[in-house]
Amino acid sequence: MSKSLARVRKALTDAGVDVDIRETALARTAADAAHAVNCEVDQIAKSIIFCGQHSGAALLFITAGGNQVDATRAADLAQEPLGKADAALIRAQTGFAIGGVAPVGHLTPPRAWVDPRLLEFDMIWAAAGTPHHVFCLSPAKIVELSGAQVADFTSLSK
Repeated sequence: MSKSLARVRKALTDAGVDVDIRETALARTAADAAHAVNCEVDQIAKSIIFCGQHSGAALLFITAGGNQVDATRAADLAQEPLGKADAALIRAQTGFAIGGVAPVGHLTPPRAWVDPRLLEFDMIWAAAGTPHHVFCLSPAKIVELSGAQVADFTSLSK
C-alpha cells in the first residue's frame, strides 16, 4: 500500500469513518472516474490545488466533476492572487502526487473550499491518495474532515 493511500485511510479511520476504498483503473478525467464507480460526473469530487502567490501555500478547491474552478472567483475567496501549483509544491505540502490528491490526509492541511454542487448528493467519490484509488463519503463528512468552507468558486458558464 502506498504511503499516500495509507495516510488517507488513517485520516478516515482516525475520524471514526469506516470507508471502503476502491481500486480503479487510472481515471484521468472525472468522467472516467464516474464510469468506474457508476455514478454521475458531478458526484466526483475533484481536488484542485492552486498556489497562493503571496503566501506560497497550496490552496485546495474541491469541486464537482463537471464544474471548473473560476480562477478569479477562487482568488477572491483566497484573498490573494492564485497561480498554478507545480508537482513539487503539491507533493511537498499535501504529500500527494497530481491526480491522486485527496480532500483529507494532507501533510500540511491546506485552506480549502468546497463546491456547493457536491452537497446536492447523498454520497460523493474522491481520490484516496493515488490516481488508482477512490472512496465514497457524504459531502457533509468531506466538508467536516477537510475543514473546507462551502463557497461558490466555479465558472458561471454551464
